[in-house]
Amino acid sequence: MVADKLGILVVEDDALLHGMIEEALTDGGFEVAIAPSGEEAMTLLTGLKGKYVALVTDINLSAKIDGWQVAKHARQIDSQFPVVYMTGASADDWGANGVPNSVLLTKPFAPAQLITAVSQLLNVPPTGAPT
Repeated sequence: MVADKLGILVVEDDALLHGMIEEALTDGGFEVAIAPSGEEAMTLLTGLKGKYVALVTDINLSAKIDGWQVAKHARQIDSQFPVVYMTGASADDWGANGVPNSVLLTKPFAPAQLITAVSQLLNVPPTGAPT
């Protein structure tokens, strides 16, 4: 990871969305790591404490661990860890399952919305946000 860029861990099991999300966040000035499953994300969060400053996660993942569980795990490591949830179907559950200091984006969303959400949670100005 480049020293002057903030690391974002993205959890998304849809390979078609990986490119759009990675490009948007990279264009926004962030360093991106993509985990295709909740299990892999939890391993990365645990093994690389301090590398990531925020989590962007799909809620409905195809494996056993969902985005809610990944976010709760991140909060066990850092109680203030910023989280952006992405979903096409689980928005109604955010109030009950979402963690504080989080944002919910309903799919489909524009790349600029993702950059804005991450930047707001991190309290940093977006750079080069795509329109």
